[in-house]
Amino acid sequence: MPDYEYDLFVIGAGSGGVRASRIAASHGARVAVAEEFRIGGTCVIRGCVPKKLLVYGSDFAHALDDAAQFGWTLGEMSFDWGTLRDFVARDVDRLEKAYTTTLDNNKVDHFHERAVVTGPNQVRLASGREITAKYILVATGAWPVMPDFAGNEHCITSNEVFDLPILPRRVVIQGAGYIALEFAGIFNALGCQVTVVNRSDQILRGYEQALRDRLLQITMARGIDYRFNSPLERVEKLDDGSFAVTTKGHDAMGADVVLVATGRRPNTIGLGLDSAGIVLGATGEVPVDDYNATSCPSIYAVGDVTDRVQLTPVAIREGHAFADTVFGGTPRTIDYGNIPSAVFSQPPLAGVGMTEEQARGAFLQIKVFTSDFRPMKNMFSAKAERGLYKLVVDAASDKVLGVHMIGPEAPEILQAAAIAVKAGLTKADFDDTMALHPSMAEELVLMR
Repeated sequence: MPDYEYDLFVIGAGSGGVRASRIAASHGARVAVAEEFRIGGTCVIRGCVPKKLLVYGSDFAHALDDAAQFGWTLGEMSFDWGTLRDFVARDVDRLEKAYTTTLDNNKVDHFHERAVVTGPNQVRLASGREITAKYILVATGAWPVMPDFAGNEHCITSNEVFDLPILPRRVVIQGAGYIALEFAGIFNALGCQVTVVNRSDQILRGYEQALRDRLLQITMARGIDYRFNSPLERVEKLDDGSFAVTTKGHDAMGADVVLVATGRRPNTIGLGLDSAGIVLGATGEVPVDDYNATSCPSIYAVGDVTDRVQLTPVAIREGHAFADTVFGGTPRTIDYGNIPSAVFSQPPLAGVGMTEEQARGAFLQIKVFTSDFRPMKNMFSAKAERGLYKLVVDAASDKVLGVHMIGPEAPEILQAAAIAVKAGLTKADFDDTMALHPSMAEELVLMR
């Protein structure tokens, strides 16, 4: 048998790669991982975790606006971007140390440099060192897409937004997916003038239509401007450092920051997978089977690089399943049905299971139950913003096919509701559950 330096070499120390490394090591494997940026990956370092902290920080603006209605007398207030930015950066540092400690505690070697595949059982580090391994796991995640237009070198992506030196006065955001709308809400709450431009006439494609409509209504009322069917055509840097931004069908507008958030593609450029005979997919993704195996028997892939479901919990589950399958002697796959998701917009929305449109295409007859209400938390607000909850039910079996909601704390509530949908509970089960009063969540069991 060949004598390999490691049983497993992982390329990418994000959520999926770290989980796979830890579990494989717990099964007795000799494991190493290479990371060219920072241990923790996109979610921890420059994705969902720091972005959620910015959401928390910016959301204070809405609470402060409403404080007087609750009897609070506030003095002069001001916001310092640097304080929030640096707090987020320190927490990212803390999390990176925690992830590194996890690798160390499990005796996983880690190399802080780029690694590329040079054969079925070999990788090469940026330093030039060649390393052999019985198995290679690709967990390099995804990378922001930058469209081709004049002046795109002046734009930033979600990777750079956490390092802005000052808070911009005017922000133009291209895209209308969850990343774009989360940052639109953050900058809007912090007092920036925000314009969202999009190539189509829709936001949040794939989410429940009623929730998308409600979010658009609320965010427009909060001052976010939208330009639909109007993608970026040109960004010109002016003498004062600001930008003139031209979109299709409109005159140029001024901006201090132009953020492009038009999606993410699997991070496989220059990774060398062709040296192992692996042919990438149309978007650069690594094709894998149900057990995360590629066409090369010694190479596997998990997480966003496979472009199946680009969510951190999914990458973690895939990494764990891979390690159990290859090193634990317990082959297992991942169930991708009824995965809950959320958009941490302001207000947030969340959903699990089928939308009404999807259900109508899959079932002969469905029932739809809604609750359109003003959350108690908003009763003292000058903004008359309403929440909306929706249940999609199979009329024949009474099974709840989907739960969708927009309003304060919607993602926190949705996680529990996702258990019910995953378990196949019926509308009658929801109806038989006693309401928890007074709460927003009780609306889920009061729809008739």
